[in-house]
Amino acid sequence: MTLTIENHIYRDGEGMPLVLVHGFPVDHRMWDRCATALMETTDAQELAQFPIWAPDMPGAGASAVPTSQESGEIAADGTYPQALDLIADAYVDLLHAAGYEQAIWAGLSMGGYVVLDIQRRHPEVVAGVALLDTKGDADSEQARESRVRIAKECVERHTTEPVMFFTDVHPGDSSVKRSPAYIEQFGTWIREQQPAGVAWRELMAAGRPDLNDQFANITAPAAVICGVDDPSSSPKVMQPIADAMTRTDVAFTEIEDCGHFSAWERPQIVADALLDLIARVPRGVDENR
Repeated sequence: MTLTIENHIYRDGEGMPLVLVHGFPVDHRMWDRCATALMETTDAQELAQFPIWAPDMPGAGASAVPTSQESGEIAADGTYPQALDLIADAYVDLLHAAGYEQAIWAGLSMGGYVVLDIQRRHPEVVAGVALLDTKGDADSEQARESRVRIAKECVERHTTEPVMFFTDVHPGDSSVKRSPAYIEQFGTWIREQQPAGVAWRELMAAGRPDLNDQFANITAPAAVICGVDDPSSSPKVMQPIADAMTRTDVAFTEIEDCGHFSAWERPQIVADALLDLIARVPRGVDENR
C-alpha cells in the first residue's frame, strides 16, 4: 500500500535536499516566502546551492486524495491510525526514487508530525531535522472528535469552510496574522484545497499516535523554531521539545511577533535558522545522488 505525493522543487543543487513539509490546512505554498529567503541568502553569501523540495501531502495541493482502501486501518470513529505512517513512507519513497539516501527534514505543524514519524520509522534517512510550531502529543478526545466532525462536514457539504477559522483574528495574534495580506492569502489557499483532502488530513491527524518518545531518539543535528504568539505551539510547548533532544545538538529559535505559520510570517528568520542547521550537518553524509 503506497501513497503518491507530488513534489515541488524550488531549486536543484548539490548535496542532499532540504525537504520542507507543510502544515494544515494549506499546501506547499506556505513555504514560498521561506524558500525564496533561503535562495536569496545562499546566493548573496555565495553559499553552496542545495536542493530545496516542498512536496504536497496526500490530499493537499496537487497530491491526490487517498481512497479509504489506500488509507490503511479505519478506526470505529472513521479515523486513520495508519495513515501518518503511510505518509512518512511516501516521503521516504520520494527521496529514494530521486536517488538520495538522506535529507534534511523541516516540518511545520502537521508537517512536524510527518517528520517525527519519518524519524520513528526511517531514522537512517534523517541527516538533520527542524521542527516548527508543532508538538508530539496525540489528539485529546475532544480534539479528535472535532477533527472527525470537521471532516464529515467538509465531505458532506463539499466545502473547506469548516477550516476557514485559520484566518480568524484573535486577541494576542501577531501583527502578520492580523494583516489583510495574511487573511487574504491563507483564505485563498484554504478555499483552493480539495474538501475531501482536508477531511482526509483531519482523519489522518486524529488517528496519529503520540510521538513524544521520538525527541530523545534524534541524533542528527536539530532545530526547534516557534512563534512567540503561536496559540498552539508557543515557546512553552516547544522549549520542552528542544530540552527532550538530549542526544543531539539542538538550536532553539523563538520569534517575536510571530504566530503559527512562522515560515510565512517571518521567512528570513526561519531561513536563517534552517541555514544554521544545514551548516551543522556533517558534509559528505549524502553528497552524491
